[in-house]
Amino acid sequence: MTRPFLDDHRDEMIAELIGWLRLRSVAGVPEHGPDVARSANWLAGVLRGIGFPTVEVWPADGAPAVYAEWCAVPGAPTVLVYSHHDVRAAKDDLWAETPPFEPAVRDGRVYGRGASDAKGQVLAHLWGLRAHVADRDAPAVNLKLLVEGEEETGSAHLSDLLDEHEVSADLIVFSDTLLWRADHPAVCLSVRGMVNAELEVYGPGRDIHGGVVSGVAPNPIVALSTLIARLHDDKGRVTVPGFYDTVPEIPEQTRADYADLPYTDEDWLARTESRSVDGEAGYTPLERLWARPGIEVLTVVAGDPDGPSRGAVPSMASASLTVHTVPEQKINDVADQLRRWVAETMPPGVDYELTIPELVAQEAYHTPRDLPAVQVLADAMADGFGKPAGRMGNAGGGPAELLSRKVGAPVLFFGTGLPEDRWHDSDERVSIDVLVKGAATLASLWERLAR
Repeated sequence: MTRPFLDDHRDEMIAELIGWLRLRSVAGVPEHGPDVARSANWLAGVLRGIGFPTVEVWPADGAPAVYAEWCAVPGAPTVLVYSHHDVRAAKDDLWAETPPFEPAVRDGRVYGRGASDAKGQVLAHLWGLRAHVADRDAPAVNLKLLVEGEEETGSAHLSDLLDEHEVSADLIVFSDTLLWRADHPAVCLSVRGMVNAELEVYGPGRDIHGGVVSGVAPNPIVALSTLIARLHDDKGRVTVPGFYDTVPEIPEQTRADYADLPYTDEDWLARTESRSVDGEAGYTPLERLWARPGIEVLTVVAGDPDGPSRGAVPSMASASLTVHTVPEQKINDVADQLRRWVAETMPPGVDYELTIPELVAQEAYHTPRDLPAVQVLADAMADGFGKPAGRMGNAGGGPAELLSRKVGAPVLFFGTGLPEDRWHDSDERVSIDVLVKGAATLASLWERLAR
């Protein structure tokens, strides 16, 4: 009965998602604090309407989380579902399909900020649960939901919330990840860790006319560019000493899992619009994405990025770096390695400041391959998508390791995003068909876990 129920309510599902996407729950922007609160209250109201007997909004420094419990089956497994309702900032003038907070439906997709990351993923849970309880009084398993409001800024208060409310479960279902392809589902077994760093390089004491000091004054853009150019060698490997010391070779089973997924460079480039395939030599693109560490430069700012140039040597240049780690690496060790490398590599004649916020760093996580719930999810995905599920990883990060450690339970990943959904970019979108299949998967998962 699950799929007929979802097909009958397809229009309601889309309308509900559109209503939620209109709320500008942008993370880390003070003027959007009220919008994040509205988003939390919107979700709390929907959860009460579905039937959750306990629904609470937990304040967290202006970015409230939503918690709900429906535990009506003594002896059944208790599952904590994790996701988030905050979204990334969006620049209206870069969106071509629709303004970011005026969602639209086109060609089987919903466009709007948060459509895939991650309000759409939460919505799949809402409708999967509605389908699951359509002919019963309560879920077959004991369900808890935790949907936080500051994931996009690093989940700084999540640890405190888990401690304060003593959240417990037998299993965590983490829904902030990608599928491989709409026509080829795959169970995600890992996420990489994340260390963010802000580097500011200082040259002259103030911006100085190039005609006065050019060729004599230190240029922070040149110094920063030189440093960035030295991050990788000619084979795509990170040059930070010690970076790979604890990274083992990829297990043969994992290599085989990735090789079984349908992949071509042409398909990947078309779906991600990433122009070319690059990275560490000796590994396939999927191995680089999911099982190898790396460092990315996300922003570089200096001089006069907007408007006409003043013709001045700038006093400062800055860059944002993100280090993606694998489980065998520890984020504190990687942070120390990066600090030493910058100190040893920075060109002379400039000063600098490297900031690595500890509260938003996240360890990598691997789901135990022999966890019985992995096969249960694979079977549920076969129910929902009508095809056998492969195995994959996730290139991004998230607080999976933190949740597992604090709650004392293993993490199972299930998301409804796709690489072509344009997360964090303009014209973010989500496939309605994938949302429906994801909801059907989750309805099957609760039934199968109970058995």
